[in-house]
Amino acid sequence: MCDYSLHAMATRPAKVGETLITTTFRGTSTRGFASESEPNVAVCMLPGTELAFAEDVKYDNRWIWTRTVGFRVGKFNMIDPHVRERHHDAVEFPDGSFVLVTQLCEGQRVSVLQLPVTVTHPITERAAPAVETPPATSISIG
Repeated sequence: MCDYSLHAMATRPAKVGETLITTTFRGTSTRGFASESEPNVAVCMLPGTELAFAEDVKYDNRWIWTRTVGFRVGKFNMIDPHVRERHHDAVEFPDGSFVLVTQLCEGQRVSVLQLPVTVTHPITERAAPAVETPPATSISIG
């Protein structure tokens, strides 16, 4: 997904094996992922996309401090999707903690390891049983 604040920007889906950078998109205060060759195109991810950062992940709250998460791998996910007009895109780490994508420090390199499996054709019919069992009949002995 791409956060609500990026809906007016050019976007494209992530590709397995590509390296992206964290960036603040021009004309917004929102950070996200982009290719270095297309810095004005937001790269969108499906929940469950697996990511590997080049270094331990750094994030900030744009005020005073910057923190480092002790992980280089995580999964793209969404938090509080039912809350409108707020950032939802986040990276989930192996310990279950989350960092909003918009709080990731700029300039971090991240590789897309794997995209989540998606079902393209829902199952619409159930398979018929291989052998039909005739209905039970009562036997009277007498």
